[in-house]
Amino acid sequence: MRNNRGKKKPTFNEGIIIFAILMLVSALSLFFSIRSSSSEFRNFGLSLFSGLRLGIHRASSAVTGTILSIQELSRLQREYNDLIGRITLYEQLERSAAEIRQENYRLREQLGFSDTLRYRHIPAELIGRDPDNLFSSLVINRGSLAGVAVDMPVIAYQNGVQSLVGKVIKAGAFESLVMPLYDTSSFVSSRLAESRYEGITEGRGGPDSPLLMRFIQRRAIDEISIGDVVVSSGLGGIYPPGINIGRVSRIRYQDNEISMELEIELFLDFSRLEYMFVIGERDD
Repeated sequence: MRNNRGKKKPTFNEGIIIFAILMLVSALSLFFSIRSSSSEFRNFGLSLFSGLRLGIHRASSAVTGTILSIQELSRLQREYNDLIGRITLYEQLERSAAEIRQENYRLREQLGFSDTLRYRHIPAELIGRDPDNLFSSLVINRGSLAGVAVDMPVIAYQNGVQSLVGKVIKAGAFESLVMPLYDTSSFVSSRLAESRYEGITEGRGGPDSPLLMRFIQRRAIDEISIGDVVVSSGLGGIYPPGINIGRVSRIRYQDNEISMELEIELFLDFSRLEYMFVIGERDD
């Protein structure tokens, strides 16, 4: 057997020193271990709360953006409606201005024609039609207080042409009723302006229907052409002579008859008739 007597046993002080060193190493190891864990935990918490904060920020930004977008759309809608209203107003003003210009032009035209008339005349405006005879009688805004009387002739100026409208058949205080040429009760002593052959022109019931000039001598056939002008003859004492009625649009006759008939296309477009003149005696 070996003898252990040759080994040196550690003293008490040396043991304390070694224990102290071991404790210090253990404490340092524990400290750094705890610090590393705390750092990792703190980094995890920071990452977690950073993500939450970013999500909340993005959500609030989206809500705020939506609210602002709705407000902006509402503002744009109001501005759009305002612009539409202004454009509509400008269009109405433009139409009104154009209508006023046209009205002024027509009135100047009528005034110029009025200055050339050789008869006493009363300007009048078409304001309606007789409700009992819608497609015939015309209502004008002048009556007996303005000097209008029954059987006074009525003329108009349209498209640069003076033409006969008809005659007054009823005169109220402020309004009068006019029977137009196309009425079936209308008869006008008339003649061809060029050849001077005479006849009677009568209405056929509608403004779009040609008038009929009858009782023209058959021998006039070679002197009458389509397009010849027909005027009032002045016979009968109602219509003055030389007032335009229309143009020949068709010649009608039978071989066994001694007279012939002419279809007359009116000069006036009664659908566009606005202003008229009731005429009286001729000015000397």
